[in-house]
Amino acid sequence: MTFNALKAILPIPNNRAATKLTFAVIASAGLLAGAAHAELGYAEKEELKFGFIKLTDMAPLAIAYEKGYFEDEGLYVTLEAQANWKVLLDRVIDGQLDGAHMLAGQPLGATIGYGTQAHIITAFSMDLNGNGITVSNDVWADMKKNISHDAQGKPIHPISASALKPVIEKYKSQGKPFNMGMVFPVSTHNYELRYWLAAGGISPGFYAPAKGDTSGQINADAYLSVTPPPQMPATMEAGTISGYCVGEPWNQQAVFKGIGVPVITDYEIWRNNPEKVFGVSGDWAEENPITHIRVVKAMIRAAKWLDENNNANRPEAVEILSRSEYVGADYDVIANSMTGTFEYEKGDKRDIPDFNVFFRHNATYPYYSDAIWYLTQMRRWGQIAEGKSDEWYMETAKDVYRPDIYAQAANSLIEDGLMMASEFPDFETEDGFKPPQEGFIDGKVYDGKQPNEYLKKFAIGLKGDEQI
Repeated sequence: MTFNALKAILPIPNNRAATKLTFAVIASAGLLAGAAHAELGYAEKEELKFGFIKLTDMAPLAIAYEKGYFEDEGLYVTLEAQANWKVLLDRVIDGQLDGAHMLAGQPLGATIGYGTQAHIITAFSMDLNGNGITVSNDVWADMKKNISHDAQGKPIHPISASALKPVIEKYKSQGKPFNMGMVFPVSTHNYELRYWLAAGGISPGFYAPAKGDTSGQINADAYLSVTPPPQMPATMEAGTISGYCVGEPWNQQAVFKGIGVPVITDYEIWRNNPEKVFGVSGDWAEENPITHIRVVKAMIRAAKWLDENNNANRPEAVEILSRSEYVGADYDVIANSMTGTFEYEKGDKRDIPDFNVFFRHNATYPYYSDAIWYLTQMRRWGQIAEGKSDEWYMETAKDVYRPDIYAQAANSLIEDGLMMASEFPDFETEDGFKPPQEGFIDGKVYDGKQPNEYLKKFAIGLKGDEQI
């Protein structure tokens, strides 16, 4: 029985201190169905503020709030949009936010001291896929000449960055830089864009933090820089950048505005790649262990709701996300990708049912292998300046990704009767590593247990003891 359900049938007072005392007496008397609540205990902190960026993949937070899943756990949550990823991270570190929707690379980057130094952890992966790469209409017109088309005249996907290479060479011959936007130096978008470019023979440049160069543009053919997600379309329309990698709805926004064309999704770059996480500071997690478990419980339920019955709840989710307090984009723009389709060129809408995944494929589980992939990309592009042992990758992943906390939340949901064990990994045998993964655009296979061997596979990128 949930906390809200109990309140509905018993005369529990409104005063929170008295409510907690009453609930404790009831629990100790054995009146609750199952022992999970009594064993888990009460949240150390009930009133919480969580941050997010206006992207559709913040959905688990919005749904957990709107469907009352946070309140079912005795949590009173405020959700607050943040100006950009740096502000969001800083506010989690200094305690203004209890936790936040984060780029998967942010807890890792902060913990290893790239940019801001702070121990951030995650016990919940928010989604798979959800990003795209968009180019301006002018660039697309030039790219199309290098792309194969089907019998109906539609471009054949996935589109390789090799189709962009002649366009960049044209810019070079005219003495112009080819500029592209991504959302943050340790963002999935940065690494996906770099992966796609490099797979097509285009150097996205390198970082050299030890030498004071954090531009990421050393030896670059295409120059990548940070632009906040909601500003991507306008920045490209102004001509400051010629393309970008971003989450939804800002690729579809370019289609609706008629200013650009998404050429590839991250599902096509790396099928079912991990995207965002829910991050908290290590100190907060130590001070509020039960609160943390209860937060993860609520978000797991939200993720399941988003995917259940073959995405049947997505139209309602789109309506919620379109509200100004969440993403604040038009319903049709969000629905274009959130309901299982994706529109490339205007009118070229294709089915991609897994473009946004919130629960399927164990999407919510924080795999060590996901963490290690991000670390390999930090090393590949010089954000990690020196070679590291395979053991270092493993230790860092375990310091940041916390499947042990996730398992406690999942088991509590099972004991509550809200979910089934079959909906989760087998926690008795799960080691935190996915089997070697295929589904990359360049055909490379990724084995999280052998990060250095993986890095050796790339023609473009640092490996071994190489340094910039």
